[in-house]
Amino acid sequence: MLKIENLKVKVDDKEILKGVDLDVDKGQIVAIMGPNGSGKSTLSSVIMGSPSYDVEGKILFEGENILDLEPDERSRKGIFLSFQYPVSIPGVTVSSFLKAVVEAHRGKVSFSDFIKELKEKAKLLDIPESFLSRFVNVNFSGGEKKRLEMLQLLMIQPKLAILDETDSGLDIDALNLVAKTINFLKEKNKDMSFLIITHYNRILKLLDVDKIYVLLNGKIVKEGDKTLSEILEEKGYDWLKEKNN
Repeated sequence: MLKIENLKVKVDDKEILKGVDLDVDKGQIVAIMGPNGSGKSTLSSVIMGSPSYDVEGKILFEGENILDLEPDERSRKGIFLSFQYPVSIPGVTVSSFLKAVVEAHRGKVSFSDFIKELKEKAKLLDIPESFLSRFVNVNFSGGEKKRLEMLQLLMIQPKLAILDETDSGLDIDALNLVAKTINFLKEKNKDMSFLIITHYNRILKLLDVDKIYVLLNGKIVKEGDKTLSEILEEKGYDWLKEKNN
């Protein structure tokens, strides 16, 4: 599904990623863990096509190097990014926003079919209908922003979902909601893949994770199965810093 080869990323001549290699197979849940400043969010932004960076290497999505594609082109190919800090869009309702998103991916859909699907998906997330008429992320709580992102994910159902620190600052209910959405989608579509970027083990405990990479100072320094996250929870990242100095 996704293969990254020797990815090097700079911003203003500062090197952030220093030759990253990783892969996400079809149907896998893969996690990238690491401390603040290790380059995790930069990696997610670069995969999605942010123009803020100087990039070298390859990002292969279903065998195609997408490095020269714009973010909207990558999205239409099936890549979704859940932002760590979602933006507010005053004047645009949730329902209008989601209809535009859905039509960008599927083409024109009838209003009645869209509303029926939207209400069904909202119900899965315990989202009231009044939520759909609010402006996107305006005065939303952290949990409400996360609900909207999970609703987007359910409506689009991409091939690859990248969740950038989606568990940051969430309470137990919101964390369970994210895990519930991922598990629901994985059950519905066995080929859908997830790349979860996180500091912590707590969301990984709720998921059937296939592989974990540890990113440290712009490099992948460790790879393992789900037990690696438990070791990191116990030892922290210092033991890896010592080994890679």
